[in-house]
Amino acid sequence: MKKLLLASVAVSGLALASAPAYADIDLDVGGYFKGYGVFVDQDETAGTSVNDFDIIRDTELHISGETTLDNGLTVGAHFELDVDGADNTATDESYAYFSGNWGRVNVGAEDGAGYLLQVAAPSADSNVDGIRQYVQPFNATGNIGTGVQGLDYDMDPTGKDDKLTYLSPIVNGFQAGVTYTPDSNATTGGAADDLEGAGTETTTDGVGDEAYELAVRYEGQFDQVGVIAGAGFAHVENNSATATQDDRDAWNVGLDLDVSAFGIGAAYMEDSTFVDNADVETLVVGGDYTTGPFKIGVSYLNQDSDAAASSEYDRYTGGVVYEYGPGMSFRGSLQFTDVDNSTTDADGTAVILGTQVNF
Repeated sequence: MKKLLLASVAVSGLALASAPAYADIDLDVGGYFKGYGVFVDQDETAGTSVNDFDIIRDTELHISGETTLDNGLTVGAHFELDVDGADNTATDESYAYFSGNWGRVNVGAEDGAGYLLQVAAPSADSNVDGIRQYVQPFNATGNIGTGVQGLDYDMDPTGKDDKLTYLSPIVNGFQAGVTYTPDSNATTGGAADDLEGAGTETTTDGVGDEAYELAVRYEGQFDQVGVIAGAGFAHVENNSATATQDDRDAWNVGLDLDVSAFGIGAAYMEDSTFVDNADVETLVVGGDYTTGPFKIGVSYLNQDSDAAASSEYDRYTGGVVYEYGPGMSFRGSLQFTDVDNSTTDADGTAVILGTQVNF
């Protein structure tokens, strides 16, 4: 019996010794709901009838875990899950990060330095006329000429493909960043059991491969004027053998000035795309005024595309955002968009009323 008891204790000890150690991580669950009712009046293509009123939304669930070790190193992981419509099975972001007084490193599916340090112009409602458009009021399948798929100016030529990003610490208001994306087409050599293998190079037209990003940003104060300025550059290699295909280059500059409750700014981005002589140029100018829980904003966007079916978009937006609680806001805006391309001249007007809840 004594031998059996000793054997049992030994086995238990081995089991405890072999048990994996888990980090003491603070887990955080959050996300947002952006929901709007839209009243739309727009030119329609033959056979298309756009709803005068509809409800549109964008919703995400965020999960994060973070811990700081005794040596000062902060280690964490962050995940963002889309929960709306056709996106409800999509993982928007999934990456780990390491940070300290030396800066921060992101590893995984996350935006690169070009977007993370990009400077946005002031907006009426950043969901509808900001650096990244989350809510599109107009119908995008058969309207306004070629269809408005989203008029934004985020510099993200590699999207959320797996990448390695280093962001420097902020020194005297300056911060720099660099990103390397080994495979911007995100095609892996996975097996039937979903093992992730190394990616394969592609010669498909319009699909990139390796990519590099550089960006710099400054935030400071001169007398009574707050200044935010930045610039970024991205290069995506293209292995297509087609004569009309080329590497993709994108760059941006931005400036935002704040005097008391007033803000004014502008941003410019140029994207060569993968097609020769098909550059896309975007200019945005905006201003806002903040008083108490209210923010009043206006913006103008002009986007020119030199593709075979060249087009020019002009968008005017004005609106109000009211913060009615921590992380909660009512938002209303009026937007007018005009499209002029090689075959069509059309326009649309939208009234956009909604709320955003961050949790």
